[in-house]
Formats: sequence, structure tokens, C-alpha cells
Amino acid sequence: MPGGSGSQDLEWLARSLRNAARMAAADAEGVSFDLRFYDTGGSPQTAVVQANAAVDAGAQIILGPLFAESANAVGHAMMPRNVNVLTFSNNTQIAGGNVFILGNSFDNIADRLVSYGTRQGKHNILIVAENDVAGQLGGRAIENAITRNGAHLTGRVDHPISISGINAAAPMIVQATGSSHADVIFLTANNQAVLPYLTDTLARDGIRSPDIQVMGLTRWDQPHDRLRMPQLAEGWFAIPNPGLLRQFEAHYARLHNEPPHQLASLAYDGLTALASLAGEGRVDAMTTGGLTRQAGFSGIGGVFRLKGDGTIQRGLAVATIRNGQLVILDAAPRSMRGFGS
Repeated sequence: MPGGSGSQDLEWLARSLRNAARMAAADAEGVSFDLRFYDTGGSPQTAVVQANAAVDAGAQIILGPLFAESANAVGHAMMPRNVNVLTFSNNTQIAGGNVFILGNSFDNIADRLVSYGTRQGKHNILIVAENDVAGQLGGRAIENAITRNGAHLTGRVDHPISISGINAAAPMIVQATGSSHADVIFLTANNQAVLPYLTDTLARDGIRSPDIQVMGLTRWDQPHDRLRMPQLAEGWFAIPNPGLLRQFEAHYARLHNEPPHQLASLAYDGLTALASLAGEGRVDAMTTGGLTRQAGFSGIGGVFRLKGDGTIQRGLAVATIRNGQLVILDAAPRSMRGFGS
């Protein structure tokens, strides 16, 4: 857990992860867990020390850590001890071997949106990516999704994370959209200050949904005031099953007198997967063979499956914003059937 760092937000996150794990353990019928929590302070070195201490105390699997660097370090440390790591990270670069990511990856989101878009006749995609690490990883995920789904990459424009950088990039985006006959612009823009400013700038230049379909790699419905931003209307983005997530959040708030952090569900999902395997009496519940079962698992945000390469497939809904409200365009799947291998 990322507790012990002194950051108020990370302490809330760590508390949410602990509480969610306890909720999942309480909900697991016929299965009991010996849950022990270890704070890492956000440090890879501390994370390795704590992981070794946990395994020395009898732990058969590690749930966490959060940050990719720490998860990678713990994975390497646990490899000779034959212990799997279910990290809360969404970074596919650290996945593989004994490390499985629980976070909703850029690859998974991009694949869902590009796949949905091609079914709606949207095949020509221009990527607009931030020039930071997350933006470049996101851009690569979109490129891979375009290839997998038989769409066409018409071009790519990278931009700095600054007002001046966005202002300079906007004319290039407009020009590239017209010259390449793109019918989709896929943004990596984060849900901080960049997304509202970039989409507002493009809208003033005549690029807005649904004339040119704009897709986003991040959630556009959070925070809640984004629903009232006209430049985001009719854009497409992917979200977990909203009904299930609302039920979890309401139950959590009743129990703990505060809302959960948005990543809290990852701890619930991880422990629920283990409970499902243990409840079936599987002796390989903590092994790679058990974790990667083809049928997958049912979590807070819907169905998900851990793959042999350590990545995750999550059943996501495609959503938009219409008249200031979140609208589901294509519901999240109820099972892993149809996801392929």
C-alpha cells in the first residue's frame, strides 16, 4: 500500500485500498483470508523490503504495490521465491512473468474505443498525444489498437503540456485532420487542465464531435463539472460498468463515512478473483494457471481477465456526454465470451 508517504491523497488512497480489500474478504462466501497490510511510502526499496517480510510471514501472493517502479522491483524480488504480484498499476511495460496489472490499461481502453468506432464506420484515425511519458505510452497504445482492429492511422500530432504548446499545435491538428480525411481524432489528454483547454481550442477551430468524432483515452465524466463543458459533448470515452461501480461506492461510503478513492475497486477486484478461485477449491488459486483462467472474473467495474503476458482485459462501456448527462452508447459486456484469446 502507498501509505506512509506523508501525502494526504496517497494516505486516502492507501486507506481506500485497505478498506476495499477488507470488504472483498467479508463478501467472500466460504473463503477466509489472512490479510496483512504493509506500507511502502511510495518507495521501491521499501516495497521490496515489505514484500519480503510479507512472504517471510507466510504470504502466498502480493496484492500491490501501486506505482510501476515499485511493482517492477517487487516482481523481480519475488520471482526466485515463486510468488505472484497483482499490482494496482496500469503500466503494461512492467507486466509479465510473475507480475499482473489490475489497473485499466491504455491498451485496453484504446482497443475498446477503436473497435467500437470501426463498427460505427469510423476507420481513419488521427492521434493527438501529449509529449510526456503517459502521452507517449497512450499514443503507442492507440497505434496498436488501430492495427489490431483494421483501422487506418492517418497521422499523429504530439504537443507540449502547456497553453503555448497547445496553441501552437492546434493549427497543425486542424491541417492534419483536413489533409488526411480523418473521421476520428483520438486524444491522450489527461483529465487535469489539458483536456478542457485542448478540446475547447479545437472546438473554436471547428473540430468537435460529432462532426469529427473525438475520442479520449481518459475519462471525460470526472470530475463531475466536466459534464457541463460543451466542448466535451458527444465525445467518446470508455468507463467501467457504471451501475456496479455506483453500488460499490455507495456501500463503501455507508461503511466508512467517506467516498472511496477511484482506484479502491482494484483492491476489491484482486481479492475477489482470489476468493473466486479459492472458493472453487482450486489448488492453483495463487498460481499463474489459476489467475489466467479463460473465463475471467467479475469485479466492481465488470468482467475482467488476467492474461498470460501479465496484462488485463476489462469489459468496458463506451460512453458520451449528452445534455450535461453521462450516456452509455454501448454497454459493458457481461462475460468474457467474444473477447478472444
